[in-house]
Amino acid sequence: MRRALRHPGLVETHEEHPPGLAAALRAAVAGEVDFSATARALTTMDASNYRRIPAGTVAPRDADDLAAVLEVCRDHGTTPVVARGAGTSIGGQATGTGVVLDLTRHMGGIVSLDPEARTAVVRPGLVLDRLRAAARPYGLTFGPDPSTHSRCTLGGMIGNNACGAHSVAWGTTADNVRSLDVMTYGGARLTLGRDGRGAPAGLLDLVDRRLALLRTGYPAGLPRRISGYALDALLPERGVDVARSFCGSEGTLGVVTEATVALVPLPAEPVLVVLGYADESAAAEAAAGLLPFGPLTVEGMAADLVRGAAGLPRGAAWLFCETDGEGAARKLVRAADAIDSVVVSDPAGQRALWRIREDAAGTATRTPGGGEAWPGWEDCAVPPARLGAYLREFRALLADFGLRGVPYGHFGDGCVHVRIDFDLWTEKGVRDFRRFSEAVADLVVAHGGSLSGEHGDGQARAELLPRMYGEELVALFGAVKDVWDPDGGLNPGMLVRPRLLDEGLRFTGLPLVGLGREAARCVGVAKCRVDGPSSGPGVMCPSYRATGEEKHSTRGRARLLHEMALGEVITDGWRSEEVREALDLCLSCKGCRSDCPVGVDMAAYKAEFLDRHYAGPLGFLRRPRSHWTMGRLPHWLDVFGRGLNAGMRLPFAARLAGVTPERAMPRVAARSFTSWFAERSSTRPPDVTLWPDTFTDHLAPEVGRAAVRVLEDAGLGVELPPGRVCCGLTYVSTGQLGAARRVMRRTLDVMAGGDVMREGDVMGEGDVMAEGAEGAADPLNPVVVLEPSCAATLRTDLPELLPDDPRAARLAASVRTFAEALETLAPHWRPPRLDRPVTGQTHCHQHAVLGDAADRRLRERAGLTGDLAGGCCGLAGNFGFEPGHYEVSVTCAEDQLLPALRSAPPEATVLADGFSCRTQMTDLAGVRGRHLAEVLAEGVDEGEDEGEAGL
Repeated sequence: MRRALRHPGLVETHEEHPPGLAAALRAAVAGEVDFSATARALTTMDASNYRRIPAGTVAPRDADDLAAVLEVCRDHGTTPVVARGAGTSIGGQATGTGVVLDLTRHMGGIVSLDPEARTAVVRPGLVLDRLRAAARPYGLTFGPDPSTHSRCTLGGMIGNNACGAHSVAWGTTADNVRSLDVMTYGGARLTLGRDGRGAPAGLLDLVDRRLALLRTGYPAGLPRRISGYALDALLPERGVDVARSFCGSEGTLGVVTEATVALVPLPAEPVLVVLGYADESAAAEAAAGLLPFGPLTVEGMAADLVRGAAGLPRGAAWLFCETDGEGAARKLVRAADAIDSVVVSDPAGQRALWRIREDAAGTATRTPGGGEAWPGWEDCAVPPARLGAYLREFRALLADFGLRGVPYGHFGDGCVHVRIDFDLWTEKGVRDFRRFSEAVADLVVAHGGSLSGEHGDGQARAELLPRMYGEELVALFGAVKDVWDPDGGLNPGMLVRPRLLDEGLRFTGLPLVGLGREAARCVGVAKCRVDGPSSGPGVMCPSYRATGEEKHSTRGRARLLHEMALGEVITDGWRSEEVREALDLCLSCKGCRSDCPVGVDMAAYKAEFLDRHYAGPLGFLRRPRSHWTMGRLPHWLDVFGRGLNAGMRLPFAARLAGVTPERAMPRVAARSFTSWFAERSSTRPPDVTLWPDTFTDHLAPEVGRAAVRVLEDAGLGVELPPGRVCCGLTYVSTGQLGAARRVMRRTLDVMAGGDVMREGDVMGEGDVMAEGAEGAADPLNPVVVLEPSCAATLRTDLPELLPDDPRAARLAASVRTFAEALETLAPHWRPPRLDRPVTGQTHCHQHAVLGDAADRRLRERAGLTGDLAGGCCGLAGNFGFEPGHYEVSVTCAEDQLLPALRSAPPEATVLADGFSCRTQMTDLAGVRGRHLAEVLAEGVDEGEDEGEAGL
């Protein structure tokens, strides 16, 4: 439906768009034009609380393409246009109802970089970290560095006048822009600069008539005044800087096509000083006093934002101050009057501490009690000297409204970020959201502050601008908008003539429970959207790193699930092919479970979606064959064993099994691990139960034998479960949750000593478990699980899928990795000293769920030096064997694993505890990776041989 906006002549489209718009764009534009449900669903939201449904998206290839887009939109009912970079805007300004421009796909290059002039010419879709990497060899960087630096774009930074941690030294984006090439909605191409250069007709005359208002209407002493248009930059005494006045206009005046930006020298000797204070206000009040000492950063955060972070000094609040050199750091410490401090010059130590601060934007979306917190009053700023007083009153206001939030941010600039546990799901909660926003706006203004200190006004704060600037100056903002954009086609409803702050919330109509509600926890900060291979640590998100497509990011998939639950854009519910296609390249690596700041668990969401997608009559016929073969691999191995080897050699076997012919299927071992264990004898009482996972038992029994050798050398008695057990991993990853629960219940029966169900037995969802099993409370021995994916399934999926069975939680709590078992159960055991370098892979599930600290310590004690690659190997169980996945699987391996193998010294031992990781190494690099247990067992045997030889 269409409805008139506040600007005459402009039409806002909702579900419909002008007839022929998509066809006209495709005829006129060389770039991609996508009006599909998927493209629209991916761009309904940014990192704010708001949602608007666009007509479609266009990825222009260059400025001429952009001009063609604007011409077509003008000719089709003045269709609105919004430019979008990474889509991480907090105020809603990266959403639109007409055409959304994706400037990241083709318009993201560096045109030139002049190290002598210390400038760079860039295009708007360039990711900040790409510019910083290009400038680093010359000892230069771009000064503004928001925490989203790995994915935010220069165009977005210009639109929001982004800042970052180093703004006390290097200022905002506006301070670092020299000239801008922009295009107006009317098609004019302007080059903006100082002395009025590039000003559209009528702008300077309008300003000249209102000089007195511009000189008196803006608050003073605010280094972080981002709200509204920066019209005071057009004052004669400020150089009539049109480029500077354009920064922070949020895409409402023109679209940047190219920018010349200044670069600054990197500090020669960066040192991080972390200062501890008794409380948040003490830290805030100290921040302004540190500015005369020339710090590069003065960042603040309190203890309620820091959860288990190591390395911080004593205190309940901290300032993170970077200096150039140890001498400057020591002077700062002496002047700080802190209760404790640490000075860190080691780059790795600095990165670890900075990560605490950078993750705050996501960490703050969860309250200390585990509840959800949202943007909406995200980044106000007050004069730095008033920050302590403001924070005390702000905390009191939160308490008055019964709200909780955790302030943090750029204390040296008086800028505060905070996420608050607004109830945005109910009418009363939304009313309270409005009342609080109005009250806190008045509080900020009373302290001489700005409603936005970094992220812009968008829809979230623009309605409140008259409280800060007064009606007269806000009316001037509207007049300036009309000079630049008389048709009102650029990003309408943002900053000028805004939509209401409680209108169009993304939670409206969303069910309070279910998968859509879970997906809504994604706040859109896009940490999953790292820019290409090897561009960041961690695992998330391997398929986005491989493809660069938003729909294959964690955020993109969450948005599609969100829209599926709403049913407006994605209309087929659980049968949605759009969602299925996006989830098809999800490797279920679980990286988002740990790397996503809000813990989005796409592997679990994928499993539930697939389970429901293929539910119903004849649903089993629609499932891919690989779900029945690879997804039920434990069953087929138990039934056929080595017979599968012959079967896979038959003609067309791969096609019949639903696996890609580009892969060789793993060979089933001649003798299973459990049969080997059953024939050996031991008089030692059992201390641990060794889990005979499917991969170890049938495909890599040498790993199980090695583990027994090491555990017994460490003085631990080993037993196996009394019957066949399975964690259910392959059933979960293919979305066969009913079967997974049945397998898990049988496993719990075995572990609890109840009646064992056979593989062919069927248990319905309402069936009763074995008599007495639920009440079985005998403590379990520690359960040592060698395969990281199985250990992660037992720790997380088991209790989540069987929440009402106490045995599930008990088994989950008993799980230990191989290294954890040795460290906690045999602390005095001395591993063999191997003294050699290692390379290889840390399993993605180990990274995401289990942690590898114990493994690192064990390797260090054994003299195994070097780090293992992170990321995901790309095989990921059944994923790499399924048709259509081979290319992505290889590209994922090229992210971190294969480069690590190529760069390792020839004598390096190749480690990989995961069976998939070892298989990928063999297939793609011709390298045999080994489980840590195998390497240690070898060392134990060599040590015994040497001892016997010595006798």
